[in-house]
Amino acid sequence: MPNPGLFLTFEGSEGCGKSTQIRILAQRLRAMGHMPLVLREPGGTPSGEVIRHLLKHAPEGAELFAESELLLFAASRAQLVREMILPALAEGRIVVSDRFLDSTTVYQGVARRIPRNVTDHLNHLAVGSCLPQLTFLLDLDLATARNRMAQRELTLDRIEREPEEFFQSVRAGYLALALEAPGRIKVLDASQSEAQIAEDIWQHLIKSSGSLFSQ
Repeated sequence: MPNPGLFLTFEGSEGCGKSTQIRILAQRLRAMGHMPLVLREPGGTPSGEVIRHLLKHAPEGAELFAESELLLFAASRAQLVREMILPALAEGRIVVSDRFLDSTTVYQGVARRIPRNVTDHLNHLAVGSCLPQLTFLLDLDLATARNRMAQRELTLDRIEREPEEFFQSVRAGYLALALEAPGRIKVLDASQSEAQIAEDIWQHLIKSSGSLFSQ
C-alpha cells in the first residue's frame, strides 16, 4: 500500500506571490525525489479550464451574477477533486493546489456577500471529505499587492479588476478564516523576501509532516 498522500493548498489575494512560492516548493520537492501534482483553481482539468476561461477572461462571463460565479467555481472544484486530487492522494503523492475551497468562502462568501451557510454547503458538496492538511495563506497589504500587479504589465482578468473595497474584504475574510482554523491555515507575511517565505513554508512542512520533509 502506498503512503497516504499529502494535500497542500495556497491562498491569498491577487499579487501575494502564491505562484512563485508554489514553483519554489515544487522544485524543492522534486529535488528530494517526490513527484508533486501541482494544480490550480479554477481549472486543473479539461472541463475546469473551460470554466476558468469563462470566469476570468471570456466576454460571455463579464456579467456573471455572484450566484452563477459561485456555482461555476464549485463545478470546477468538484471535477478537480474527483478527477485529479483523490486519485493522486490514493497513490501517495503530494498535491499542491493554487487555491481551493477557502477561496470560495472568502471571495464568493465574504466579498460577494453570499451567506456563509450557502458557501459551506456548496463547498462540502464539491469536495466531500477531501480537505487540505495544510494551507499557506500569503497575507499582503492592498497597496503592495496592487503595486506588484501593476509591475507585471499583464491585462487584468475579470476578478482582478474588482475595486479596492472588494480586496479589502478578501483580505479581512482570509484573516478571519485563519483564526477559525489555526491548525490548518498558516499565515505568512508575503511582504518578506521570496527566500524567507519559502523557508517559512518549509519549516511549517517539517513541523507538520515529520520525516517526509526532513531530508
